[in-house]
Amino acid sequence: MKTVACIVQHGFAPFEFGVACEAFGLDRSNDGIENFDFRVVTPDPGVVTTKLGFSLNVENDLSFAYEADLVVVAPIPRETWTDVDERVSAVIRHAVERDAWVLSVCSGAFAVAAAGVLDGRRATTHWMYSDTMMRMHPAIDVDPDVLYVQDGKIITSAGTAAGLDACLHLLRQELGAEAANIIARRMVVPPLRDGGQAQFIVKPMPDHSGLSLAPVADWALENLDRDLTVELLAQRAHMSPRTFARRFKADYGTTPAAWLARQRIVHAQRLLEQSQWGLDRIAEECGFGSAAVLRQNFSRVLGLTPTAYRARFACPAEAPAAA
Repeated sequence: MKTVACIVQHGFAPFEFGVACEAFGLDRSNDGIENFDFRVVTPDPGVVTTKLGFSLNVENDLSFAYEADLVVVAPIPRETWTDVDERVSAVIRHAVERDAWVLSVCSGAFAVAAAGVLDGRRATTHWMYSDTMMRMHPAIDVDPDVLYVQDGKIITSAGTAAGLDACLHLLRQELGAEAANIIARRMVVPPLRDGGQAQFIVKPMPDHSGLSLAPVADWALENLDRDLTVELLAQRAHMSPRTFARRFKADYGTTPAAWLARQRIVHAQRLLEQSQWGLDRIAEECGFGSAAVLRQNFSRVLGLTPTAYRARFACPAEAPAAA
């Protein structure tokens, strides 16, 4: 992925637009990450208004989007959901037909839906708009609870900060785990919130009192090679397994088992990038037990084998220390 077009239309949301600029538009060559050719495009070049009353001067029409490796669709105002610009729809359909990436943030999913490319697929949008999307587009399998959904090469995300999670998810696939972590550190955001995590978390910021589960989560990350059962984690938290599981989901938006499974995959990604260890050793270090189990889980989550991932993202000998 080398070229990125971000489509804006009148009434677009500045924050979500800024998410795309931050993820794909900044110069990160000093971090050893190749820059994208990032351009903001619109159906009618010139002044494009935001929903907050100020405007942006956009010089590029949609031509570049017809060739871009990634087409990002910024949120569109509610009054346009039933009347999406056909020129934008045509760009989105063309991107899907030529197997390019398409990523929408928040209500940008309505523009993707209007193009017809989400019919028969899973998708999401901001939880406040999910019911509306279900009514308007009954052929789409709308999941109102998750941060983002990838179906093929189409990624739809929930509102605001979930757009960052979706962008980092795509960057991990295109650049590898360590590069995505570097970008996340520059953004000062967590490097990984899994797409299946809930949009609405009872306590979005875990407290730092003696009842916080953060020390248990940190200990688990340092001991992924162990058999980390809910019972063992609950014992360290001085809770019953049932109370621990309930508290963990309230704090982290997912179950302990799902969180551990994803953390093991991320650790395997790092080791494949930065070490020369064989798959059996990596499987043991990550808690998968065997290379066969590692391959099965890795391929299911990332869509490629550990060997293929290493061939694509293995760092030069000096890169891990530099990162």
